[in-house]
Amino acid sequence: MPMERAQRFVDALLKLEADGDMESLLALFADDAQVSNVASPSVFTGIDGARRFWTEYKATLGGVKSTFRNVIESGDRVALEWETQGQSPNGAAIAYEGVSIIEWDGDRIRRFFAYFDPHALGQELSHDTAPRSEVPATTPA
Repeated sequence: MPMERAQRFVDALLKLEADGDMESLLALFADDAQVSNVASPSVFTGIDGARRFWTEYKATLGGVKSTFRNVIESGDRVALEWETQGQSPNGAAIAYEGVSIIEWDGDRIRRFFAYFDPHALGQELSHDTAPRSEVPATTPA
């Protein structure tokens, strides 16, 4: 079972990013899960909270794809080092990186928290300033 849980999360996130399938990702969360990131003033609780969190993620970032450089698992904790690239719904190029920490309770995620530079991401979303993005920005019609 080592790394199996981490891989299920990665696969489910990539499905959300590629085709909007949120159910595979939500199936991983415990009924009392806590979900958040450094940019959010809120902690989203439970399956409904996880749904709101990932709905906001998809709405804010639109067409993105994450790649994972390092996956570290120790006991019931996983650290995922990632980079996300793509294009926001307003056409701005996005390329940001960070680390997500997942705490498991058996086969369910008890806590998910993502760490990244929210200022840099905000600049990319509002000013089209992603220096590393491979996806060219377009101007909305």
